[in-house]
Amino acid sequence: MVVLTALLVYGGSSAVRAEGIFETVVPEQRHLMIRDPSQMQQIPLPDVPAPVTVASPNVERDPRNLSLDEALCIALANSEVIRVLAGTGASSSGSTIYDPAITNTQIDTARAAFDPVLRADNLFDQAETPGAVADATAPHGYRIGGTKSESYSLDFGLSKQFVTGAVASVGSQALDTRTTIFPPPVATTGLNPLLNSTVSLGITQPLLQGGGIATNLAPIQIARLNTERSFFQMKNNVQQMVRGVIEAYWLLVAARVDVWARQQQVAQGREVLLRAEAGVKTGMASFSVGDVAQARTSLAGFQASLITAQADLLQREAALRNILGLPPVDRPQMVPVTPPRTSRYEVAWEEVLRMASEYRPDLIELKLVLEADQQQLVQANNSALPQLDATASYRWNGMEGRTPDMYYIGTEPGEFAGWTLGVNFSVPLGLRAGRAQLRDTELLIMRDRANLRQGLHNASHLLATNYRNLDRYYEQYKTYQEAHKAAQINLEYQLAAYRTGRSIFLNVLQAIIDWGNSAASEAGTLALYNTELANLQAQSGMILEAHGIRFVEERYCSIGPMGRLFPDRRYPEAMQPGPNRPQYETTDKPAEDIFDLSEVRDRLAKPSKADGKKPEAIPSPQPSP
Repeated sequence: MVVLTALLVYGGSSAVRAEGIFETVVPEQRHLMIRDPSQMQQIPLPDVPAPVTVASPNVERDPRNLSLDEALCIALANSEVIRVLAGTGASSSGSTIYDPAITNTQIDTARAAFDPVLRADNLFDQAETPGAVADATAPHGYRIGGTKSESYSLDFGLSKQFVTGAVASVGSQALDTRTTIFPPPVATTGLNPLLNSTVSLGITQPLLQGGGIATNLAPIQIARLNTERSFFQMKNNVQQMVRGVIEAYWLLVAARVDVWARQQQVAQGREVLLRAEAGVKTGMASFSVGDVAQARTSLAGFQASLITAQADLLQREAALRNILGLPPVDRPQMVPVTPPRTSRYEVAWEEVLRMASEYRPDLIELKLVLEADQQQLVQANNSALPQLDATASYRWNGMEGRTPDMYYIGTEPGEFAGWTLGVNFSVPLGLRAGRAQLRDTELLIMRDRANLRQGLHNASHLLATNYRNLDRYYEQYKTYQEAHKAAQINLEYQLAAYRTGRSIFLNVLQAIIDWGNSAASEAGTLALYNTELANLQAQSGMILEAHGIRFVEERYCSIGPMGRLFPDRRYPEAMQPGPNRPQYETTDKPAEDIFDLSEVRDRLAKPSKADGKKPEAIPSPQPSP
C-alpha cells in the first residue's frame, strides 16, 4: 500500500503503473478484452477476378482442356487440407495430411516412461543459533553465545523403469557440515568439518499390479494403433476426395450437354416464332395470333431453362475448381476431354465384398479400435490386482572429518554397509474401482465388436446399392439413348410438317421439349453411371489403389531425445498423397462430343424442302455466358 500511494501522487502514468502492480499482486479480470479485427493477423488475399454469372457480358474465356487424370493430379497436389464434394460445392473434411504425423508423436510420449531419469540436488545452508552459556567470568554469570553451522548437501541419483515394471536406481548422497561456536574460547566437540556419504543401489519389482511386459508396453501399443487409425481416417477422406473429383468432373460434362440441349431448344423455339409471325403477316390460314403468343411464351420458357442450365454449369465448374483447390474463377474455361465410359461394367460381387471387408478404411479403423480395446483390457486386468512389490537395496556408508586436535580420520571403502529386503502389500478392500474399470473395458469390447459387425453389414448394403445402381443407370442410359434418337426423328418430322402447315404448333413444342429433355437425360444418366463406378471403388476401399495413388512420407529435422548437442533427427511431417497413375482415356475434343452433338446440330439446321429456305444456323454449344 505504501508503494501504491507513493506512485499515485505522480499523476496518470504513475497511476497506471500502480494499477499494473496491484493487478499483478491480486489478479482479477473484470472486463472483456476483445481486440478489434483489424488488430489481428492479416491473411493475404488471393488475386481472384469477379466470378462470371449468367448476367455477365460476354467474357472471352479461352478453353483449357482438362483430362480426368490431370484433375485428380491437381487435387492430390493441393490436398494439404483434404476437401470433399458437398452438393454443388466442396468443403473441408476436417482432415489434413499432417494428422497422422501429429498423432505419431504420441508414441515417443508413451516411450518416455522408460527413459532414464537423472536427478541432482545441491543445497547450501547456513544457520546461526543463539544460546545462553554459563560463564563465571561474566558479570551476571552468563553470556550469550551462538553456533554457526554451514553445510553442503548433494543428492545424486539415476533411475530407470524397465518393461517388466521394475524400477532400478543408483544414488549417492553427501552431507558436508562445518560448525563454529562463538565467541571463543569455547571449542567444538566431535569431528569438524564432518562429511557423511552414502552410495546406494535399489530395485523395486511389482509382482501383481504394475508388473508384466504386456501391461507396461500397452501404452506404446495403443499410441501406435492411434497412429494407424489417424492414417486410415485420412486415407478415407482422401478416397472421398478422389471420388468427389470424379463425380464433379462427370457432372460438369453432363451440365455442358444440358446447356447445349437448351441452346438448341431456344434456337428451334426462335425459328418457330419467326415462322408463326411471318404466317400471320402473310395471312396464311394455318397460322393465328394465338400461335404467335404460344410460340413467344414457349421461347421465353426455353430461354429461362437455358439460364438455369448455364447457372448450373457455372456452379458445376466452380465445384470442380473448389475440390481441386483452385481459385473460384479463372480466365481459362475448363473443358473436360475425357469421354465417359459407355460400356457395361461387370461386377464380381463376392470379390468386391471381400475387398471391402479387407480394405475399407472405416472397417480397418474399427478393427484397430478393437485392438486398442484389447490393450486396454490388459491394463484393466492388471489394475484390478492388489499392489504387491518386492524391493531390495544395498548401501555403502562412509564418514570422515577433522578431530579437535586437527587430525583427519575416515572410514575405509566398503567398511560400513547395509541392505534391505522387503515385500510391500496394499489392496483396497473390494477393489471396486479396478473391477469397475475391468467391466467397463469388457463392455467396450462387446460394443466395438458389435460396431464392427454393423460396419460390415452397412458396407454390404452400400455395395448392394452400388451394384443395383450400376445396372439401373446403365439401363436408363440405354433407354434415354433410344428416346433421344426417337425424339430427334420426331422433331425433324414435326418441324418439317409445321413448316408446310401440316402440323399444329403444340406438336412442335412438345417435340422440342421431348428432344431437349431426352438429350439432357442421356448425358445425365451416363454421368451418374460413371460416378457410380467411382462410388463402387470407394465403397470397396480400392479407389486409391485402382488409380495408382500412393502416400509419400515427407520428413523434416527437429530436436530429438539427444537434445541440441547432436544432429537433429528426421521425423515425419506429413503423409502427402502422390500423383495418380493415368487410368482414363484422353482426347483432344470436348468430352460431350461422345454424344454426336455436331451431327445432331447439322441435321437440325438443314433447310426445309417445303420453302427451300435455310433457317438460321443453330449456334455451337457455349456453356458459359
